[in-house]
Amino acid sequence: MTSFLRHPNGGRCKILVLGGDGFCGWPTSLYLSRLGCDVTIVDDLSRRRTDRSLGTSSLTPIRSIGERLSAWEAVSGERIRYVALRVGVNYAAFRDLIADVRPDTIVHFAEQRSAPFSMRSAREKRLTIEGNVCATHDVVCALAETGLNAHLVHLGSVGVYGYSSTGFPRPEGYLKVTAEAPCGTFEKEILYPADPESIYHLTKALDQLVLQYYAKNDRLSITDLHQGIVWGTQTEETALDKRLINRFDYDGDYGTVLNRFLVQAALGYPLTVHGTGCQTRAFIHIRDTVRCIALAIGDAPRPGERVRILNQVTETHRVIDLARMIGRLSGTPFEHVANPRLEPESNELDVSNASLLGLGLVPTRLTDALPFEVSGIARKYAHRCNRNTIPSQSCWRTGSAEGLARGPTRSPAGVHELKAGLPEKAWHDPDIAAPESARL
Repeated sequence: MTSFLRHPNGGRCKILVLGGDGFCGWPTSLYLSRLGCDVTIVDDLSRRRTDRSLGTSSLTPIRSIGERLSAWEAVSGERIRYVALRVGVNYAAFRDLIADVRPDTIVHFAEQRSAPFSMRSAREKRLTIEGNVCATHDVVCALAETGLNAHLVHLGSVGVYGYSSTGFPRPEGYLKVTAEAPCGTFEKEILYPADPESIYHLTKALDQLVLQYYAKNDRLSITDLHQGIVWGTQTEETALDKRLINRFDYDGDYGTVLNRFLVQAALGYPLTVHGTGCQTRAFIHIRDTVRCIALAIGDAPRPGERVRILNQVTETHRVIDLARMIGRLSGTPFEHVANPRLEPESNELDVSNASLLGLGLVPTRLTDALPFEVSGIARKYAHRCNRNTIPSQSCWRTGSAEGLARGPTRSPAGVHELKAGLPEKAWHDPDIAAPESARL
Protein backbone atom coordinates (compact mmCIF):
# COMPACT_ATOMS: atom_id res chain seq x y z
CA MET A 1 0.00 0.00 0.00
CA THR A 2 1.53 3.28 -1.11
CA SER A 3 1.27 6.12 1.40
CA PHE A 4 0.56 9.71 0.45
CA LEU A 5 1.03 10.75 4.09
CA ARG A 6 4.66 11.71 4.46
CA HIS A 7 6.44 14.22 6.62
CA PRO A 8 7.79 17.21 4.66
CA ASN A 9 11.36 16.08 5.43
CA GLY A 10 10.61 12.65 3.96
CA GLY A 11 10.23 10.82 7.28
CA ARG A 12 7.24 9.03 8.73
CA CYS A 13 4.22 11.17 9.53
CA LYS A 14 3.60 11.15 13.30
CA ILE A 15 -0.07 10.88 14.25
CA LEU A 16 -1.85 10.85 17.60
CA VAL A 17 -5.23 9.09 17.49
CA LEU A 18 -7.31 10.19 20.47
CA GLY A 19 -9.90 7.56 21.30
CA GLY A 20 -7.99 5.00 19.25
CA ASP A 21 -9.50 1.95 20.97
CA GLY A 22 -13.04 2.80 19.85
CA PHE A 23 -15.30 1.86 16.94
CA CYS A 24 -13.87 4.46 14.54
CA GLY A 25 -10.54 5.02 16.27
CA TRP A 26 -9.26 1.44 16.19
CA PRO A 27 -9.62 0.77 12.43
CA THR A 28 -8.37 4.30 11.70
CA SER A 29 -5.23 3.64 13.75
CA LEU A 30 -4.53 0.41 11.86
CA TYR A 31 -5.17 2.02 8.48
CA LEU A 32 -2.84 4.93 9.18
CA SER A 33 -0.19 2.55 10.52
CA ARG A 34 -0.46 0.45 7.37
CA LEU A 35 0.03 3.61 5.31
CA GLY A 36 3.40 3.98 7.01
CA CYS A 37 2.52 6.53 9.67
CA ASP A 38 4.01 6.49 13.17
CA VAL A 39 0.80 6.09 15.21
CA THR A 40 0.23 6.64 18.92
CA ILE A 41 -3.16 5.75 20.43
CA VAL A 42 -4.34 7.84 23.39
CA ASP A 43 -7.28 6.25 25.18
CA ASP A 44 -8.38 5.54 28.76
CA LEU A 45 -10.61 2.59 27.67
CA SER A 46 -13.68 4.28 29.14
CA ARG A 47 -15.86 2.95 26.30
CA ARG A 48 -15.25 -0.58 27.59
CA ARG A 49 -16.24 0.47 31.11
CA THR A 50 -19.41 2.03 29.78
CA ASP A 51 -20.35 -1.33 28.27
CA ARG A 52 -20.00 -3.00 31.65
CA SER A 53 -22.10 -0.32 33.36
CA LEU A 54 -24.87 -0.82 30.78
CA GLY A 55 -24.76 -4.61 31.06
CA THR A 56 -23.82 -5.09 27.43
CA SER A 57 -20.79 -5.69 25.24
CA SER A 58 -19.75 -5.65 21.62
CA LEU A 59 -21.39 -8.39 19.56
CA THR A 60 -17.93 -9.17 18.23
CA PRO A 61 -15.35 -10.37 20.81
CA ILE A 62 -12.94 -7.52 21.52
CA ARG A 63 -9.48 -8.38 22.84
CA SER A 64 -7.57 -6.28 25.35
CA ILE A 65 -5.70 -3.29 23.99
CA GLY A 66 -2.42 -5.10 24.65
CA GLU A 67 -3.49 -8.16 22.66
CA ARG A 68 -4.76 -5.96 19.86
CA LEU A 69 -1.50 -4.07 19.53
CA SER A 70 0.63 -7.21 19.75
CA ALA A 71 -1.49 -8.87 17.06
CA TRP A 72 -1.11 -5.85 14.79
CA GLU A 73 2.65 -5.84 15.16
CA ALA A 74 2.73 -9.59 14.43
CA VAL A 75 0.68 -9.40 11.23
CA SER A 76 1.94 -6.07 9.87
CA GLY A 77 5.41 -5.58 11.29
CA GLU A 78 4.31 -2.10 12.41
CA ARG A 79 4.27 -0.97 16.02
CA ILE A 80 1.58 1.29 17.45
CA ARG A 81 2.33 3.00 20.74
CA TYR A 82 -0.38 3.22 23.41
CA VAL A 83 -0.78 5.89 26.09
CA ALA A 84 -3.45 5.50 28.80
CA LEU A 85 -4.83 8.99 29.32
CA ARG A 86 -8.29 10.59 29.54
CA VAL A 87 -8.42 13.60 27.27
CA GLY A 88 -10.38 16.44 28.83
CA VAL A 89 -9.49 15.55 32.42
CA ASN A 90 -5.70 15.58 32.80
CA TYR A 91 -4.77 18.64 30.76
CA ALA A 92 -1.17 18.91 31.91
CA ALA A 93 -0.42 15.28 31.02
CA PHE A 94 -1.94 15.72 27.56
CA ARG A 95 -0.08 18.97 26.93
CA ASP A 96 3.20 17.36 27.95
CA LEU A 97 2.47 14.33 25.77
CA ILE A 98 2.03 16.34 22.58
CA ALA A 99 5.06 18.44 23.45
CA ASP A 100 7.07 15.22 23.72
CA VAL A 101 5.68 13.37 20.69
CA ARG A 102 5.36 16.49 18.50
CA PRO A 103 2.76 14.95 16.18
CA ASP A 104 2.19 16.20 12.66
CA THR A 105 -1.52 15.38 12.99
CA ILE A 106 -3.94 14.76 15.84
CA VAL A 107 -7.09 12.78 15.01
CA HIS A 108 -9.71 13.49 17.68
CA PHE A 109 -12.26 10.73 18.36
CA ALA A 110 -12.10 11.08 22.15
CA GLU A 111 -15.74 11.98 22.77
CA GLN A 112 -18.85 10.14 23.96
CA ARG A 113 -20.43 9.24 20.61
CA SER A 114 -23.99 8.14 21.38
CA ALA A 115 -27.06 10.37 21.04
CA PRO A 116 -29.35 7.95 22.97
CA PHE A 117 -26.82 7.60 25.80
CA SER A 118 -26.62 11.38 26.07
CA MET A 119 -30.39 11.47 26.66
CA ARG A 120 -30.74 8.73 29.29
CA SER A 121 -30.92 11.07 32.29
CA ALA A 122 -29.47 14.26 33.72
CA ARG A 123 -26.35 12.31 34.69
CA GLU A 124 -25.57 11.22 31.13
CA LYS A 125 -26.42 14.66 29.75
CA ARG A 126 -23.91 16.27 32.08
CA LEU A 127 -21.28 13.60 31.42
CA THR A 128 -21.62 14.13 27.67
CA ILE A 129 -21.39 17.92 27.85
CA GLU A 130 -18.46 17.90 30.27
CA GLY A 131 -16.58 15.08 28.60
CA ASN A 132 -16.97 16.08 24.96
CA VAL A 133 -16.62 19.83 25.13
CA CYS A 134 -13.77 19.74 27.68
CA ALA A 135 -11.91 17.15 25.59
CA THR A 136 -12.11 19.26 22.45
CA HIS A 137 -11.14 22.43 24.27
CA ASP A 138 -8.17 20.75 25.96
CA VAL A 139 -6.86 19.58 22.59
CA VAL A 140 -6.92 23.00 20.92
CA CYS A 141 -5.79 24.76 24.10
CA ALA A 142 -2.77 22.46 24.36
CA LEU A 143 -1.92 23.04 20.70
CA ALA A 144 -2.09 26.78 21.27
CA GLU A 145 -0.01 26.66 24.46
CA THR A 146 2.74 24.45 23.02
CA GLY A 147 2.83 26.30 19.70
CA LEU A 148 2.92 23.02 17.75
CA ASN A 149 2.18 23.29 14.07
CA ALA A 150 0.01 20.16 14.06
CA HIS A 151 -3.10 19.59 11.94
CA LEU A 152 -6.16 18.71 14.03
CA VAL A 153 -8.76 16.43 12.41
CA HIS A 154 -11.91 16.41 14.54
CA LEU A 155 -14.78 13.96 14.09
CA GLY A 156 -17.99 15.94 14.15
CA SER A 157 -21.50 14.95 13.09
CA VAL A 158 -23.83 15.75 10.22
CA GLY A 159 -26.48 15.91 12.96
CA VAL A 160 -25.38 19.46 13.84
CA TYR A 161 -27.33 20.61 10.78
CA GLY A 162 -30.54 19.12 12.16
CA TYR A 163 -32.94 16.91 10.23
CA SER A 164 -35.66 19.28 9.12
CA SER A 165 -36.35 19.29 5.39
CA THR A 166 -34.72 22.30 3.73
CA GLY A 167 -35.32 21.87 0.02
CA PHE A 168 -31.60 22.18 -0.76
CA PRO A 169 -28.50 20.08 -0.03
CA ARG A 170 -26.77 20.65 3.29
CA PRO A 171 -23.59 22.54 2.33
CA GLU A 172 -20.22 21.62 3.78
CA GLY A 173 -20.28 23.65 6.96
CA TYR A 174 -20.91 27.14 5.63
CA LEU A 175 -23.99 28.87 4.28
CA LYS A 176 -23.97 31.88 1.98
CA VAL A 177 -26.45 34.50 3.22
CA THR A 178 -27.62 37.85 1.95
CA ALA A 179 -28.36 40.67 4.38
CA GLU A 180 -29.82 44.14 3.97
CA ALA A 181 -27.87 47.07 5.46
CA PRO A 182 -28.33 50.87 5.29
CA CYS A 183 -25.56 51.02 2.73
CA GLY A 184 -27.06 48.26 0.59
CA THR A 185 -27.11 44.48 0.26
CA PHE A 186 -24.10 42.36 1.11
CA GLU A 187 -23.30 38.65 1.01
CA LYS A 188 -21.38 36.62 3.54
CA GLU A 189 -20.66 32.98 4.32
CA ILE A 190 -21.53 32.00 7.88
CA LEU A 191 -21.29 28.78 9.84
CA TYR A 192 -24.41 26.78 8.97
CA PRO A 193 -26.98 27.42 11.74
CA ALA A 194 -26.85 24.52 14.19
CA ASP A 195 -30.05 22.64 14.97
CA PRO A 196 -28.99 19.74 17.24
CA GLU A 197 -31.58 17.14 18.24
CA SER A 198 -29.76 15.56 21.18
CA ILE A 199 -27.24 16.52 23.85
CA TYR A 200 -24.60 14.59 21.90
CA HIS A 201 -25.28 16.66 18.79
CA LEU A 202 -25.31 19.79 20.93
CA THR A 203 -21.72 19.03 22.00
CA LYS A 204 -20.69 18.74 18.35
CA ALA A 205 -22.29 22.12 17.69
CA LEU A 206 -20.39 23.61 20.63
CA ASP A 207 -17.20 21.96 19.37
CA GLN A 208 -17.66 23.85 16.11
CA LEU A 209 -17.48 27.20 17.88
CA VAL A 210 -14.45 26.16 19.92
CA LEU A 211 -12.65 25.06 16.75
CA GLN A 212 -13.59 28.23 14.88
CA TYR A 213 -12.26 30.43 17.67
CA TYR A 214 -8.88 28.69 18.00
CA ALA A 215 -8.35 28.50 14.24
CA LYS A 216 -8.86 32.26 14.04
CA ASN A 217 -7.24 33.40 17.30
CA ASP A 218 -4.30 30.99 17.51
CA ARG A 219 -3.88 30.23 13.82
CA LEU A 220 -4.42 26.51 14.15
CA SER A 221 -4.89 24.15 11.21
CA ILE A 222 -8.22 22.37 11.75
CA THR A 223 -10.47 20.07 9.75
CA ASP A 224 -13.93 19.20 11.10
CA LEU A 225 -15.52 16.09 9.57
CA HIS A 226 -19.32 16.12 9.76
CA GLN A 227 -19.89 12.39 9.68
CA GLY A 228 -23.07 10.45 9.05
CA ILE A 229 -24.15 7.24 10.78
CA VAL A 230 -21.33 4.72 10.49
CA TRP A 231 -22.23 1.16 9.59
CA GLY A 232 -20.22 -1.96 8.91
CA THR A 233 -17.69 -3.68 11.13
CA GLN A 234 -14.54 -4.76 9.37
CA THR A 235 -11.88 -3.00 7.34
CA GLU A 236 -9.08 -4.68 5.43
CA GLU A 237 -6.83 -4.24 8.44
CA THR A 238 -9.19 -5.45 11.19
CA ALA A 239 -9.99 -8.54 9.10
CA LEU A 240 -6.34 -9.66 8.99
CA ASP A 241 -6.55 -11.47 12.34
CA LYS A 242 -9.44 -12.37 14.64
CA ARG A 243 -7.67 -10.52 17.47
CA LEU A 244 -8.00 -7.29 15.48
CA ILE A 245 -11.76 -7.44 14.94
CA ASN A 246 -13.64 -4.17 15.33
CA ARG A 247 -16.55 -3.36 17.64
CA PHE A 248 -20.15 -4.13 16.70
CA ASP A 249 -22.54 -2.28 19.02
CA TYR A 250 -26.18 -3.32 18.83
CA ASP A 251 -27.66 -2.12 22.14
CA GLY A 252 -30.25 0.64 22.39
CA ASP A 253 -27.66 3.21 23.45
CA TYR A 254 -24.67 2.65 21.16
CA GLY A 255 -26.04 0.46 18.41
CA THR A 256 -26.87 2.40 15.25
CA VAL A 257 -30.14 1.67 13.46
CA LEU A 258 -28.49 -0.64 10.92
CA ASN A 259 -26.66 -2.69 13.54
CA ARG A 260 -29.82 -3.03 15.58
CA PHE A 261 -31.73 -4.27 12.55
CA LEU A 262 -28.95 -6.73 11.64
CA VAL A 263 -28.91 -8.30 15.09
CA GLN A 264 -32.69 -8.49 15.27
CA ALA A 265 -32.74 -10.21 11.88
CA ALA A 266 -30.08 -12.71 12.97
CA LEU A 267 -32.18 -13.57 16.02
CA GLY A 268 -35.40 -13.84 14.04
CA TYR A 269 -36.74 -10.90 16.05
CA PRO A 270 -38.98 -8.35 14.27
CA LEU A 271 -37.05 -5.26 13.21
CA THR A 272 -38.21 -2.41 15.43
CA VAL A 273 -38.84 0.76 13.44
CA HIS A 274 -39.17 3.90 15.56
CA GLY A 275 -42.25 5.88 14.62
CA THR A 276 -43.16 6.02 10.94
CA GLY A 277 -39.68 5.07 9.76
CA CYS A 278 -39.86 7.90 7.22
CA GLN A 279 -36.92 9.67 8.87
CA THR A 280 -34.05 10.06 6.39
CA ARG A 281 -30.49 9.77 7.64
CA ALA A 282 -26.98 9.94 6.17
CA PHE A 283 -24.69 6.89 6.24
CA ILE A 284 -21.09 5.88 5.63
CA HIS A 285 -19.29 2.53 5.84
CA ILE A 286 -16.47 2.17 8.35
CA ARG A 287 -14.07 1.40 5.48
CA ASP A 288 -14.88 4.79 3.98
CA THR A 289 -14.51 6.48 7.37
CA VAL A 290 -10.86 5.47 7.66
CA ARG A 291 -10.19 6.47 4.06
CA CYS A 292 -11.81 9.86 4.61
CA ILE A 293 -9.64 10.47 7.68
CA ALA A 294 -6.51 9.78 5.64
CA LEU A 295 -7.72 12.00 2.79
CA ALA A 296 -8.41 14.83 5.23
CA ILE A 297 -4.98 14.43 6.83
CA GLY A 298 -3.35 14.70 3.41
CA ASP A 299 -5.18 17.94 2.57
CA ALA A 300 -4.65 20.13 5.63
CA PRO A 301 -5.71 23.79 5.61
CA ARG A 302 -3.02 26.38 6.19
CA PRO A 303 -2.60 27.63 9.78
CA GLY A 304 -5.07 30.42 10.45
CA GLU A 305 -7.46 29.50 7.64
CA ARG A 306 -11.07 29.06 8.66
CA VAL A 307 -11.92 25.53 9.80
CA ARG A 308 -12.23 23.22 6.83
CA ILE A 309 -15.54 21.36 7.13
CA LEU A 310 -16.14 18.22 5.08
CA ASN A 311 -19.37 16.23 5.04
CA GLN A 312 -18.25 12.65 5.62
CA VAL A 313 -21.26 10.82 4.18
CA THR A 314 -21.79 8.62 1.14
CA GLU A 315 -25.55 8.03 0.90
CA THR A 316 -28.89 8.75 2.55
CA HIS A 317 -31.76 6.35 3.28
CA ARG A 318 -35.11 6.32 5.01
CA VAL A 319 -35.21 4.06 8.06
CA ILE A 320 -38.22 2.18 6.68
CA ASP A 321 -36.31 1.40 3.49
CA LEU A 322 -33.42 -0.02 5.51
CA ALA A 323 -35.86 -2.27 7.35
CA ARG A 324 -37.31 -3.50 4.06
CA MET A 325 -33.84 -4.11 2.62
CA ILE A 326 -32.67 -6.18 5.60
CA GLY A 327 -36.06 -7.88 5.76
CA ARG A 328 -35.69 -9.08 2.19
CA LEU A 329 -32.21 -10.46 2.93
CA SER A 330 -33.23 -12.22 6.13
CA GLY A 331 -36.90 -13.05 5.78
CA THR A 332 -37.60 -11.04 8.93
CA PRO A 333 -40.65 -8.77 9.29
CA PHE A 334 -40.59 -5.35 10.88
CA GLU A 335 -42.87 -3.68 13.39
CA HIS A 336 -43.37 -0.05 14.36
CA VAL A 337 -42.71 1.05 17.95
CA ALA A 338 -43.15 4.38 19.70
CA ASN A 339 -40.37 6.78 18.78
CA PRO A 340 -38.26 7.75 21.83
CA ARG A 341 -36.81 10.73 19.96
CA LEU A 342 -38.21 14.20 19.46
CA GLU A 343 -37.79 14.54 15.70
CA PRO A 344 -39.84 15.09 12.54
CA GLU A 345 -41.83 11.97 11.61
CA SER A 346 -40.71 12.43 8.02
CA ASN A 347 -37.94 14.43 6.40
CA GLU A 348 -35.88 14.77 3.26
CA LEU A 349 -32.10 14.91 3.57
CA ASP A 350 -29.63 15.80 0.87
CA VAL A 351 -26.01 16.29 1.95
CA SER A 352 -23.20 17.61 -0.22
CA ASN A 353 -20.05 15.47 -0.10
CA ALA A 354 -18.25 17.01 -3.06
CA SER A 355 -14.99 17.67 -1.20
CA LEU A 356 -14.17 14.08 -0.24
CA LEU A 357 -15.29 12.78 -3.64
CA GLY A 358 -12.97 15.38 -5.15
CA LEU A 359 -10.11 14.08 -3.01
CA GLY A 360 -10.60 10.61 -4.44
CA LEU A 361 -13.10 8.79 -2.19
CA VAL A 362 -14.82 5.88 -3.93
CA PRO A 363 -17.86 5.12 -1.72
CA THR A 364 -18.83 1.71 -0.40
CA ARG A 365 -22.54 1.32 -1.10
CA LEU A 366 -25.03 -0.29 1.23
CA THR A 367 -26.20 -2.66 -1.48
CA ASP A 368 -22.64 -3.92 -2.00
CA ALA A 369 -21.56 -4.61 1.59
CA LEU A 370 -24.78 -5.29 3.49
CA PRO A 371 -25.00 -9.05 2.68
CA PHE A 372 -21.64 -9.64 4.40
CA GLU A 373 -22.80 -7.78 7.52
CA VAL A 374 -25.87 -10.02 7.66
CA SER A 375 -24.08 -13.33 7.14
CA GLY A 376 -20.48 -12.68 8.14
CA ILE A 377 -21.00 -10.68 11.33
CA ALA A 378 -24.53 -10.58 12.77
CA ARG A 379 -25.35 -14.21 12.10
CA LYS A 380 -21.89 -15.46 13.12
CA TYR A 381 -21.88 -13.77 16.53
CA ALA A 382 -25.62 -13.73 17.30
CA HIS A 383 -25.08 -16.15 20.20
CA ARG A 384 -23.26 -13.35 22.06
CA CYS A 385 -26.26 -11.03 21.97
CA ASN A 386 -28.07 -9.92 25.13
CA ARG A 387 -31.62 -9.40 23.83
CA ASN A 388 -32.59 -7.29 26.82
CA THR A 389 -30.23 -4.50 25.76
CA ILE A 390 -31.58 -4.09 22.21
CA PRO A 391 -34.57 -1.79 22.99
CA SER A 392 -33.82 1.88 23.54
CA GLN A 393 -33.92 2.98 27.18
CA SER A 394 -33.52 6.68 26.43
CA CYS A 395 -36.38 9.13 26.00
CA TRP A 396 -36.12 12.62 24.55
CA ARG A 397 -39.15 13.85 26.51
CA THR A 398 -41.09 13.07 29.66
CA GLY A 399 -43.79 10.44 29.14
CA SER A 400 -42.10 8.64 26.25
CA ALA A 401 -41.15 5.70 28.44
CA GLU A 402 -44.76 4.52 28.59
CA GLY A 403 -44.94 4.37 24.81
CA LEU A 404 -41.71 2.45 24.63
CA ALA A 405 -42.94 -0.06 27.16
CA ARG A 406 -46.03 -0.80 25.06
CA GLY A 407 -43.80 -2.12 22.29
CA PRO A 408 -44.85 -2.63 18.66
CA THR A 409 -47.72 -0.63 17.25
CA ARG A 410 -49.65 -0.77 14.01
CA SER A 411 -48.04 0.53 10.87
CA PRO A 412 -48.78 4.19 10.15
CA ALA A 413 -50.96 4.92 7.14
CA GLY A 414 -49.15 4.28 3.86
CA VAL A 415 -46.47 2.07 5.44
CA HIS A 416 -46.87 -1.68 5.02
CA GLU A 417 -45.12 -4.50 6.82
CA LEU A 418 -43.30 -7.32 5.06
CA LYS A 419 -45.35 -10.44 4.49
CA ALA A 420 -42.59 -12.82 5.53
CA GLY A 421 -43.41 -14.78 8.66
CA LEU A 422 -41.29 -14.79 11.78
CA PRO A 423 -39.12 -17.94 11.95
CA GLU A 424 -39.64 -20.11 15.02
CA LYS A 425 -35.88 -20.14 15.55
CA ALA A 426 -33.16 -17.73 14.53
CA TRP A 427 -32.24 -18.36 10.91
CA HIS A 428 -28.54 -18.12 11.70
CA ASP A 429 -28.74 -21.64 13.18
CA PRO A 430 -26.70 -23.80 10.75
CA ASP A 431 -28.99 -26.76 11.42
CA ILE A 432 -32.03 -24.87 10.17
CA ALA A 433 -32.54 -23.97 6.53
CA ALA A 434 -32.90 -20.25 6.14
CA PRO A 435 -35.98 -18.84 4.42
CA GLU A 436 -35.41 -18.66 0.66
CA SER A 437 -35.21 -14.88 0.80
CA ALA A 438 -32.48 -15.04 3.45
CA ARG A 439 -30.03 -17.21 1.53
CA LEU A 440 -27.10 -15.08 0.45
